Amino acid sequence: MTVGTQMQKAIAGLQSAASTMKTFALETEDQQAKNDFQQISQQLDSSLEILKGRQKYIEEQEPQYKQ
Repeated sequence: MTVGTQMQKAIAGLQSAASTMKTFALETEDQQAKNDFQQISQQLDSSLEILKGRQKYIEEQEPQYKQ
């Protein structure tokens, strides 16, 4: 598995986890849980942006990793 493929899998995993947290936040009536899920979702979104930037850097440095 190439670095590019691994990065895509990591990004997809974070996107999935963030979506799940957003769904939990919408579905719960417990305000503390809602806040927790929203905070986790925001942290995952921040991590996702970092990984996307890293992926772009890798693709610029190593064109063979572009999928």
